[in-house]
Amino acid sequence: MATRREFIQKSAIGAAGLSLSAKSYSRILGSNDRFSVGIVGFSDRFRTSLAPSFLSMAKDFNFEIVAVSDLWNRRRDEAETFFKGKGINVRKARNNDELYSGKDTDAVIISTADFQHALVLAEAVRAGMDAYCEKPFAETMSDAKEALKAVQDSKKIVQIGSQRRSTPNYIAANDYIRSGKFGKIVMVEMSWNVNQPGRWRRPQLTSLIKEADTDWTRFQMNRAPVAWDPRKYLEFRLFWPYSSGIPGQWMAHQIDTVHWFTGLSHPRSVAANGNVYLWKDGRTNFDTMTAVMDYGDDNSAFQVVYTSRFTNSAGGTKEIYFSNGGSLNLDTNKINSEGGLTAGDAGEMNMKPNLLESMDLPGFKVETSANTGSDVMTNAHMKNWLECVRDRKKPNADIMAGYNHSIATIMCTAALRTGQKATFDEANQEVLAGGQIFKY
Repeated sequence: MATRREFIQKSAIGAAGLSLSAKSYSRILGSNDRFSVGIVGFSDRFRTSLAPSFLSMAKDFNFEIVAVSDLWNRRRDEAETFFKGKGINVRKARNNDELYSGKDTDAVIISTADFQHALVLAEAVRAGMDAYCEKPFAETMSDAKEALKAVQDSKKIVQIGSQRRSTPNYIAANDYIRSGKFGKIVMVEMSWNVNQPGRWRRPQLTSLIKEADTDWTRFQMNRAPVAWDPRKYLEFRLFWPYSSGIPGQWMAHQIDTVHWFTGLSHPRSVAANGNVYLWKDGRTNFDTMTAVMDYGDDNSAFQVVYTSRFTNSAGGTKEIYFSNGGSLNLDTNKINSEGGLTAGDAGEMNMKPNLLESMDLPGFKVETSANTGSDVMTNAHMKNWLECVRDRKKPNADIMAGYNHSIATIMCTAALRTGQKATFDEANQEVLAGGQIFKY
């Protein structure tokens, strides 16, 4: 990662990016050559999910991990030990400048703090890397626009970690809705509920980490500089503007399906409310929230209601699509006529009954105890990225999928933090709250 001063300088020159050119880094690879991968951020998410998925397929696709970049020396040492236990020697880099100057990587897997994803991705593609980048793609529109331009200019293969796009039941749901058999979407209800006071907390590690062992200036990137705070470093998901919390972590996954199934890019408007109602531990991101989103145009508009709480797990994860003929439930993986228009309901309106034919989607259930879902999802998504790096085809969750889910989550964050209805300025690609550009 660049220092704040370097970041500002590089942002000013736009696509020129890093002082070292992409050509000096990237290697021209044939279809049978081995791809060397660097890890940016040796996080819990990478260690427990992304690494097992990648390593289970690396040999078949002729990929290898050769280097790891992390700002904290403890994480670099843990990565070295982790990979050595699997017979892999990795080069340790203190930051991304060191990672790319080694000229031994062709692609990266990015698993850093939420607010860093877009900026680190922009660095990576400008350095000639293909990338698998965890979601949320971006937490501010300025970061989102910079990364989008960098990726589009580079023409590199980028997979955003929206795993639902590679999962059988969601693929089947997308096919069914787009076939027209479901009818017009009239409502979507989504929720993600847990009862976990320790979710995103790292009390033991925050007592151990020292500022001298990491690079706090690089960590903050383009955020306003503040004094060292181990909680913001390790528990970033609880603190704005390092994360939006629920919108970026959970809503980003679920709202992406709305964009995918409908072809819409973002809501027309978002109204939202929330607060820290129970877990008053100093966090600034809410433990409970509800958002109401308006999608479509005057001829095809519908509403999405999104709720989430840390304080009671009843209901778990729900994603239910409703049409006049029934519902598509991605919790039960069933399509049925429940709530559809019956002959009796049609009454004297001279309308025919409208009832969907019941059918099952391929079985799969998201577990709310996991950060982003089962490894079945991650495995399928990682495989798709490896295939696309090889054949240079568009991955399932390309850069526009990430850019669009970020618009929705940033609109939600704007509504939550200002108390104003959020809209989107299409011409300038800016989120507005109460008619004013939303900035953190």
